[in-house]
Amino acid sequence: MTDVTATSGTSVLNKIDDSRTRLASNTETFLKLLTTQMKNQDPLSPMDSTQFTQQIVQMTGVEQQLLTNDLLAALVGMSDGGLAGSVNLIGKTVTAETDAATLADGQATWDFNLPRAAASLKLEVVNSSGVTVRTENLSNQTAGDQSFTWDGKSDSGATLADGAYTLKLTALDAAGSKMAPTQTMTGLAAAVQSVNGTTVVTIGKAKVPISAITSVSNTV
Repeated sequence: MTDVTATSGTSVLNKIDDSRTRLASNTETFLKLLTTQMKNQDPLSPMDSTQFTQQIVQMTGVEQQLLTNDLLAALVGMSDGGLAGSVNLIGKTVTAETDAATLADGQATWDFNLPRAAASLKLEVVNSSGVTVRTENLSNQTAGDQSFTWDGKSDSGATLADGAYTLKLTALDAAGSKMAPTQTMTGLAAAVQSVNGTTVVTIGKAKVPISAITSVSNTV
C-alpha cells in the first residue's frame, strides 16, 4: 500500500513569521529611540532627519519583501499539495468515497457499506442528466460491506450507453430509521487535472476530488 502525503510551505511561513516578529520589535524600538531623540534634541542644533528617513524607507522595503515571501510560500504550498504532487497516482489502483461508477461493456459495480442491517434498501442508478434510469428494491440486507452490479439496462430493458453513472441509496433499518451507507469506487487512476482550483482524479470515466481518495495501491 502506498501512502500519499502532501507537503506545504509551513516551515517557510514559520521562518517568515519569525522574521516579521523581529522586524516589528526592531521597528518599535527604532521609533521609541527616534521619539526620545526628537524630544531631547538641542534646539540650536536640530538633528538631521535624513538618516532616520532612510532607515524607515529600508524597514518598509523589508516589510514588502516579507509580504512577497508570504505569497511565494503560499504558491509553494499549493504546488506541493496540488497537481504536481498528485501525478504519481496515475497508473495506480485507488479507492475513493464516491457514488459514481463507470458503465463499460454492459457492467458497472458500486461498493458500499451499511452501518447496520437494513430492512429495506432502495438503489437508484442515475445518469449524467440526473435522471433515474434503473431502480432496485431489496430487503433484509446485512450490515457491512456490500456491492451492487448493474447490467447497464434501464427499467424498461433498454441497453444504455457506456459512461459515468451515480448510485443513490435509501436504506431503512427495522425501526424505519434512515441510515447513511458509505459508497466507494475502486479503479485505475487514469489522469489528474485541476478543475476550478481543485485537484481531480479520473477513475475510469468518473472524476473524483483527490480528497475523496482513501487508499492507493500499486496492484490492480
